[in-house]
Amino acid sequence: MKKYIIALTEEERKDLSDLIFKGKQRSQKVLNALILLACDEGMHQTERSTNEEIARVLHISLRKIDRVKKRFVEEGMEASLDRKIRNRLYAKKTDGDFEAHLVALSCSKPPEGFARWSLRLLADKVVELNYIDSISHETVRRVLKKRNQTLATQGMGDSAKSKR
Repeated sequence: MKKYIIALTEEERKDLSDLIFKGKQRSQKVLNALILLACDEGMHQTERSTNEEIARVLHISLRKIDRVKKRFVEEGMEASLDRKIRNRLYAKKTDGDFEAHLVALSCSKPPEGFARWSLRLLADKVVELNYIDSISHETVRRVLKKRNQTLATQGMGDSAKSKR
């Protein structure tokens, strides 16, 4: 049993053909148009291809064909041709107060046995001090990088300039 059946009208076939052969388009948009044309089972289709043949000819996975067909059936032609818009939002873990504690900690003396603070040491220490429940060293890097860029744009933090 076929889950998603593509039946294009003559006008839709013409629009997809124009998209493929005329103008400049993103490669994925052209690829999706080729998939739709090849999967068409409407009365205007002269040649019918299986998903396996399409995947072999276009060098794509069967899963990609299924995704394009599903988006066409559920959301329409424009949605199936264009990139899927990601709308996933993440809650921000850090705030200004935490960032201030992190910067102060990074400026302090490193723990015994270490010459300087590493990102992983800082991440472990802020969790140990209960500034935050959990944090990755990558988040620590981003916070410190953002802070360094702010200092650089304000002309702060460069003691060599202040001595001139």
